Amino acid sequence: MPLDTRLGQEIFWQQIGHGPRPALAIHCTLGASQLWAPVLEPLGDQITATLFDQPNHGRSAGWDATEAEAGAFQRLVTQIAASFIDRPVDLLGHSFGASVALRIAVAAPEAVRSLTLVEPVLFAALPDTHPEWQALRAKQDHLEQMIAEGNLERAAAAFMHDWGAGAPWETLPEHQRARFIQQMPMVGNISSANFEDPGGIAREGGMETIDAPVLIVHGDSSPPIMPHVAEAIAARLQDVGTACVPGAGHMLPVTHQAQLTELIALNLERS
Repeated sequence: MPLDTRLGQEIFWQQIGHGPRPALAIHCTLGASQLWAPVLEPLGDQITATLFDQPNHGRSAGWDATEAEAGAFQRLVTQIAASFIDRPVDLLGHSFGASVALRIAVAAPEAVRSLTLVEPVLFAALPDTHPEWQALRAKQDHLEQMIAEGNLERAAAAFMHDWGAGAPWETLPEHQRARFIQQMPMVGNISSANFEDPGGIAREGGMETIDAPVLIVHGDSSPPIMPHVAEAIAARLQDVGTACVPGAGHMLPVTHQAQLTELIALNLERS
């Protein structure tokens, strides 16, 4: 399992499967590449999937958000992900990872054979007048305030309540809580990019250039903004299908692996 220096960062990555089609899967904030493995292993005869841990996640080295400008982490992860692509790939992303995948697809549509977006958190796809955008923006302001004031444990607990797999904060292992607390300044940098879109993913005419088959997946128990984001993105794509998974929340790759595998297989067939 290799550890490479990419864009000046020590990055852990691995491959699963042995199929003829290259794939690249990008994990969510506070997750790790291993979350994708149970979803993609059943597709191993079709794809060879590259998975990597983003900086300050999993087994990759840390990343200091202290001096970073807004959106710096999204740009860095996009560049690291792109460094694994040398021919058209089946590109998959979950949550923040889906935003990164979409940024790659907008910048280089020729590099994407198929695109699967699971719970994409590109809130900038909605107008800032949308009531769900405004409600979530208020939560984001509160999160950023807690981080700025150094209330990192409160920030981590609030973030996991909204975007975690449903386990109460106090039931998480102590080492996991400590890691999430340490990651909060990075989360602030990531979350701001989801609203402000420094990479111009939602710019006029951007998503419209993607001609690969796209699948957008969300859960019916996800945060209320998510179906609206999925609908807004889908409306701008040439070849798109959407799926709502019953009983699923935001952490769909963890809680509904079999259903997600089946949906990804359908999108692979379309390309």
